[in-house]
Amino acid sequence: MSKNKIELHSVYKIFGDQPRGRALELARSGMDKDRIQQQTDHVVGLDDVNFSVREGEIFVVMGLSGSGKSTAIRTVNKLHSITAGEVLVDGVNVQKLTGRALQEFRRQKMGMVFQHFALFPHWRVIDNAGYGLKVQGLTKSERDRAALKALDQVGLAPFANSFPAELSGGMQQRVGLARALAADPDILLMDEAFSALDPLIRRQMQDDMMAIQAELHKTILFITHDLNEALRIGDRVCIMKDGKVIQIGSPDEILTNPADSYVAEFVQDVDQGRVIDVASIMAEPRPLMVSEHDLTDAAPLVDEMSGRFVVDENNRVVGLLTPDDVERARAVGSVDLRRAIRSDFDTTTRAATLNENYAAAGRGLPIAVLDSNERLVGRLEPFAVLAELGRVEELVESYRDGTDDSGHDAIGPATDNRAADNGTTEPRATSNGATR
Repeated sequence: MSKNKIELHSVYKIFGDQPRGRALELARSGMDKDRIQQQTDHVVGLDDVNFSVREGEIFVVMGLSGSGKSTAIRTVNKLHSITAGEVLVDGVNVQKLTGRALQEFRRQKMGMVFQHFALFPHWRVIDNAGYGLKVQGLTKSERDRAALKALDQVGLAPFANSFPAELSGGMQQRVGLARALAADPDILLMDEAFSALDPLIRRQMQDDMMAIQAELHKTILFITHDLNEALRIGDRVCIMKDGKVIQIGSPDEILTNPADSYVAEFVQDVDQGRVIDVASIMAEPRPLMVSEHDLTDAAPLVDEMSGRFVVDENNRVVGLLTPDDVERARAVGSVDLRRAIRSDFDTTTRAATLNENYAAAGRGLPIAVLDSNERLVGRLEPFAVLAELGRVEELVESYRDGTDDSGHDAIGPATDNRAADNGTTEPRATSNGATR
C-alpha cells in the first residue's frame, strides 16, 4: 500500500482572540460549534480532524459552506495556523515551519489551484504559467521551457502566446492548473478549483485532471461542495460537517454505506448505478473446464445456477452453458459440451459501473467479469444489479424515516474518526456477503 503523503492528526482550528482558551476546551469536551460560538464568541473551523492522503491518490474533502473543508486544505501549506494537533507532509510538521523554510517547502512540495483563476491579465499565458518559477528565481528560458511543458500537459501549448482575455473560462482554469504543474510539485492542492465553471466545462476539466493524474500520479487533495464531483474523481472521499469528519471511504462505500442520516441526505439524489462498481457485487465465477466435463456431468452443476461459464486451461471463457442449453442439447442426443455452450454472452470488468451493465443485465444471463488478460475473475448476476440498487435506496429511505437498516433510530452525525486515523475504512458487508 502507498505511504501516507499528508496526515492531519487531531487538528483543531478555532478563530477568535483566544483560540487556545475556553473555546478549545469546550470543543475537546464534545460541544458543538454553534454552542461554542454562543458561549465564547469563537468559531470552530476544525474539530478533531483526522485524515491521511496516500501518495498518488486523489483525496476529495467534500462538504457544504462552513463544513471546514477549505480550512483543512489551508493547514497543509500553513495558509492557516492550527490551534492544536499536527499536520505532516512527508513526515515534516508543516505547522512548525516559518520564514524561508516554509517558503521553500511550499515551492518544492506543492502547487495550489484556486477557484478563481487569478491570472495576470497583461501577461501572456506562458508567463502566467511560469509565474511560480519566476518567484523561485529561474531564468526566463528555464521558466518558458517548464511552462510550455505544463501547458502541453493541459492542452494549451498552442495558446502559449495568447492573453487570458482571449481564452474561455475553462481554458483560463487550465492555465491555473499548468501554473501549479510547471514547478513539478509532488502535491496538488485544489480548492474548489472547478466550482466557477459551467457544468459542461467543469466535467471536461474533471476529465482533463483525471487524464493528467493517470500520467503523472501526483498526490491531489481536492476540495469541493459537489458530491457528484467528489464521487466522480475521488479515489477516496472525506465528508465534513461543522468542522468534523463524518465519513471517509471510497465513492462506492460512501454511496452504499452512508455513515449516518447526514451522509444519506447527500447520496439520496446521486445515481447509484453510476458509482457502484461490479467488483462490489460480483460473485465467485465457479466455471466449468471445457477439457474436464461433458454435458452429462455438467448438467447437474448447471441446474444449481442460472448458468455456468466454461473456460479453457488458461481460464479464458469459451462459452456459457445455461439450463436451456442443456435441454436443447439433450433433445438432439448430444453430450458434447462444446456444441451445447453459447457464445452470445456479455463481458465486463471489475471497475465497470452497474449502469454500464444495466442493458446486459436485462437479457437475464450471467455476465462474465474479466481481468486485463481476459481471464475470468467473477460473474455478475442480473438480479444482483437490481438488488444492490434497491438495497441502497432502501438504506437511504430508512435514514429518512428515522431508522437505520437494522430498525434502530438513526443517529446524528457520527464523530467516530476511527476510519480516518489510519486513512482506511472498516470492511463492510455487501449484499452477497463479501467484504470490501
